[in-house]
Parts: sequence; C-alpha cells; structure tokens
Amino acid sequence: MLNRPRRYLFFVELDYSFEILRPLQQAARARGCEVAWFLNGPAPEYLSEDESLLKTVSEVRTFAPDAVFVPGNEVPLSFPGLKVQVFHGLGIEKKGHFRIRGMFDLFCTFGPSTTGPFKQLAVKHGWFKVEETGWPKMDPLFAADAEARTDGVKTVLYAPTFSPALTSAPALADEIARIARERDWHWIVKFHPKMEERFAAPIRAIAAPNFEVVEEARMLPLLRLADVMLTDTSSAAAEFMLAGKPVVTYRNRAPGPHLINIVRVEELEGALDMAMRGEDPARHARGRYAEEMHPWNDGRSSERVLDAVENMLINGRAGLGRKPLNLLRRFKYWRVLPR
Repeated sequence: MLNRPRRYLFFVELDYSFEILRPLQQAARARGCEVAWFLNGPAPEYLSEDESLLKTVSEVRTFAPDAVFVPGNEVPLSFPGLKVQVFHGLGIEKKGHFRIRGMFDLFCTFGPSTTGPFKQLAVKHGWFKVEETGWPKMDPLFAADAEARTDGVKTVLYAPTFSPALTSAPALADEIARIARERDWHWIVKFHPKMEERFAAPIRAIAAPNFEVVEEARMLPLLRLADVMLTDTSSAAAEFMLAGKPVVTYRNRAPGPHLINIVRVEELEGALDMAMRGEDPARHARGRYAEEMHPWNDGRSSERVLDAVENMLINGRAGLGRKPLNLLRRFKYWRVLPR
C-alpha cells in the first residue's frame, strides 16, 4: 500500500508545454499529489516560485515519480514511473502523430479521431494502453469562468506553422501588410517557437498601428481574443475550432469542409471578410469536426488523465507485453542529460 502522495514528473522540451501541463498540475495538486518538473531545453525562469525543478537524473530517481507526463514525442526511459503521452498538439494530419516510438505505457487521447487509430495500434503492438481523456490544455478554455471578449474589435490571429515546406509566411507577408494598412481589423501574430527567422522576418517587418507580434508562449488567451484564425497546416487550427470559431488556411495539407482553405494569395481578404461576417460555408462542418476531435468540453480533461494514470498504477501492466529495448533512444538522453 502506498504510504505517500502520488508523485508526478512533467518532462518538458519546448516552451509551449507549460500551457499543456499546468492544468494537469492544478488538478494533481488538488488531489494532494506532488509535482516536479524536468526541463530539457526551456530556461528555469519559465517556472514560478511554487513549482519544483529537478535538474539531474539522480534527483529524478530520488523523487521517484509514479508517472512521467510528456507533451512531446520522446522521454528518457531511465526515469522511473509510467510514461504517459499527453501530446503537444491536435494536428493529427501532421506526419508522425500516430508514430509509435516504443517509449510510452499510456496514451491519453483527445476524442474519436485519435482514440480509434491509437487503439488499433495498441492491439497491433500489445505493450501500451490507450484512454480517451481529452486534452488538459483545453480545460481553461472550457472553464465556467473563462473570460470573453467585450470590446467588439474584429481580430485576426495569424499562427503560421514553422515547417519550411508548409509555412505560409513568405507567400502571405505582402498581402497581410496591405490588408493591415487598409482594413480596421486588429492583427495578432503568434509564431511557432521553431519558426526560422528567415520566414518570420517579413511578417515582423509589417508596420501598422493595428498589427502586433506577440512573444507570449500561451495560445489560449489569444484564442479568446481573436474572431478568426489565419494559418496554413498548423495544429493550432484545431484548437481554434474547438472554441467554435472559423479558420482560414492557406494551402492546407489536408483541407476539409471544416476549413476555409484558399490556394491563391488574392483570395485572402475575401475569405477573412466572409469569416468575420459568420457567413462561411465551413461553420456546420466545423462543429462536427470539433465533436470528433475533442468532444470533452467540460473542462475536466486533466481529471480524466489522472484517473487513467491511477487506474494503470493500481492494475499495473496486466495483459501488456514488454516495451522494446530502444537502446538508441536510451543513449540519446544518456548523452545529454545531467547525471
């Protein structure tokens, strides 16, 4: 019988992970659990004074987490505890979302569109479990006390992806600059943290009183501010649609009826205008898409993640095979993490 509170470790390699994990931390603390963070990349300054930082593998082993939560693709297999994948985005159309790397014991999926494929993979591989929980990052969006816009200013959130093959920034920069000068819409630009400056520079150079580039790592406050999102093939589009708002995409890799997808730059202003008026043909399909992607709109996805983990901690890996040895992935973190 466990004679101490559950201990959970959050393994972070990119700064947008904090927005994903902090609702989970809040739910865990409410249950009396202990939470610590291990940062492989982001600076310690991202943590607040009441958040515990572990700096070495030795400290992690002493902490002895019951589970390690990961909003990324990989995790040090030398860390104690269940390895729990909570994902870094909703972009299931992106390459690698359903790739099994042999590192996780439990996948916490968003909704039917992810649960089905991962359960098929669980049957195929036989050494991990899948539970549909919803995404902790979305909890504040659906919280009863979530703030809403009241100023009436029409706002475009431009959130291009970072991939050189997919980013819309070079193609749209001049047209966005023209629209920003000629229309009274407010523009907010949120770059992906991996965006190369050569792609970001033309957007940063746009000079207009109603145009701003934000360095804020969190996406949810921006989702609340904006009326329309403009993007390309970014997973942020799915987050925006969960809020019931329209998304205009430029040459999206997997266009569907839930998106207002354009293929020519000169279509941009008309598409944004139509979306602002609420007359876009995607509005009905958008609701169906959100239901398939993330039907959990009660703000309690973090609670379901913790329940799924607790269930696995109690029942162990009953019925599951052994995970692959993964020597190369073990060696990767052995080389870079402080001992």
